[in-house]
Amino acid sequence: MSLEGAIAVHRFGLGARPGEIAAASQAPKDWLLAQLEAPAEQPVAIVPATPLMSGAALVADDLQFHAKEKLLNEARKKGMPMEEEGKALYKSRYDMVVGEMAARFALGFKTTRPFAERLVWFWTNHFGVSTANPRCSVFAGAFEREVIRPNINGTFEIMVQAAVRHPAMQLYLDNVDSIGPNSQAGLRAKKGLNENLGRELMELFTLGVDGGYTQADVIAMAKLLTGFGLDNNTSGPPSADGYRFYPQRHEPGAIVLRGKSYPAGEAGTRAAIADLAHGKATAHHIAVKFATAFLADAPTPTMVKRLEDVFSKSGGDLKALAAAALDDPHAFAPKLDKVRSPVEFVTATYRLLDIPKADAKPDAVTNQIRGAMGVARMMGEFPMAAPSPKGWPLESEAWSGPDAVLTRIEWARQVSQRIPPNVDVVALAASGLGALMSETTSTAIAHASSKSEAVALLLSSPEFQRR
Repeated sequence: MSLEGAIAVHRFGLGARPGEIAAASQAPKDWLLAQLEAPAEQPVAIVPATPLMSGAALVADDLQFHAKEKLLNEARKKGMPMEEEGKALYKSRYDMVVGEMAARFALGFKTTRPFAERLVWFWTNHFGVSTANPRCSVFAGAFEREVIRPNINGTFEIMVQAAVRHPAMQLYLDNVDSIGPNSQAGLRAKKGLNENLGRELMELFTLGVDGGYTQADVIAMAKLLTGFGLDNNTSGPPSADGYRFYPQRHEPGAIVLRGKSYPAGEAGTRAAIADLAHGKATAHHIAVKFATAFLADAPTPTMVKRLEDVFSKSGGDLKALAAAALDDPHAFAPKLDKVRSPVEFVTATYRLLDIPKADAKPDAVTNQIRGAMGVARMMGEFPMAAPSPKGWPLESEAWSGPDAVLTRIEWARQVSQRIPPNVDVVALAASGLGALMSETTSTAIAHASSKSEAVALLLSSPEFQRR
């Protein structure tokens, strides 16, 4: 097993499953790039009676939910006891969110394409949809499945266009409430713009906060985005993705954004989004974030420039961007600088220990995955649940405080107590870390007083905590 193979598995993957470092060591870069030949894998539902619904199906389900909620509220006003019915209604929504996240965790634990999965996590975090907003919580999983997973080896423009129109984004950033002041609906209802999506589209998703736009551009983008909404028009045939454009809500007339005029209508808005996706500032913004996530907490100008040039010259080809990161001189540097986030740490632990086992009973699998979800949340991170559209931090300092480290060590001790007595911990450590394992860690494991202590030392070691 080579050092580069171990780095490929840990720095760009999700931590080693049995035999993974050996497989990657034959040709580490080829092993990683081969994972990007197809769209990312789709998770499979594991929680009983909780299917993973499409965005379009969720829009229809959401309409039914609010109709039932309205009936419940009317019944309560009449003095009718509806406590049990209310609990059942809201539990169904909670179960949908839990089911989505459980399926996502389970895929991370077992996938044979961990680099592809890491890219999914990066892009999902970049676009910042969060279950912290109850309005869009049941749509978040569908957002990742429909916007991110099919496009990790496509272009940035396609991903941005899909992200903006998805029901999850429309709800999360309140664009469904945004109406052109001079549109038919605006003049009739006296309602106006919501700037949230227009602002975040430029500040976070494309150009970056210093990307060369003004408040006037935010307003212009918000006007362009009016009319984008959910397909809750029951009079016509349903859309395939839960999205619908409503001309009566769209701000009429040409709109100037960053010095360029765009015609009214959906096509004009899509053209504006395309220009943002291909902007020079966007290439820089994406390059900085990508380098920070995969290469270094403080990427050098050279690192950023290389990724920026590839992004621009390839037209935002995301597979080319990933390949450029692998070609960076720092990509396979032996020093482990990046601290794993809580979700990464929990996932790497489950992969190392092969949890859940292939022969585990369904209830045990569900309980183990839910346990992992609870631990990640306790450690301060949960997928698609960041407190703001900015997403979870990419830098190590967010996850390396004294309290965070102690929490990880305590959990490592708890996990180690459940290790089967026949496990060869020395072999497990060698298979799981390969050439990354230090002499200090190797010695500590060999001289541990028990197998559980040896596993706890392995999970708490600097080389397992970092990538």
